[in-house]
Amino acid sequence: MRFTRSVLAASALAALSVGTTTALAAPASAAPNTTPQKVCGSSYKTVNSANVGSLGTVYLTYNAANGQNCVATIRNNPGTALAMSAWVYVPDTETGDSDEGRYTSYAGPTYVYGKGHCVDWGGSINNVYVQVYGSNCGTLKEHRVTFTR
Repeated sequence: MRFTRSVLAASALAALSVGTTTALAAPASAAPNTTPQKVCGSSYKTVNSANVGSLGTVYLTYNAANGQNCVATIRNNPGTALAMSAWVYVPDTETGDSDEGRYTSYAGPTYVYGKGHCVDWGGSINNVYVQVYGSNCGTLKEHRVTFTR
């Protein structure tokens, strides 16, 4: 009986040590654990996206229940805070929203009512900018611009 308790205690201690070491050891470039739905809300569905060079992606999402669009810019590799932005604009109603600052993972959310309207949207990471004009308008073709400053 004494031997069994010692073996169980040693096994438990070893498992705890391995678990602690595994929990504390993080990969050098952890994959982002953020999604557009985590940023905008679970009822928002991704309807469009644009790569921000190799740094990340800008997502346009839409909530059919309330007619709101949401935009979020999400980095591929979170880390040191970088200049980032996310914006959305409805030309027909001249309303929009934007978020900019230095962020470690994502910029946004930005919201605007867009049911039945074309939307302009975009974002940036560091010095790479993406702008999409006339998006999600049915048969009209959108215009995308990517540039570096």
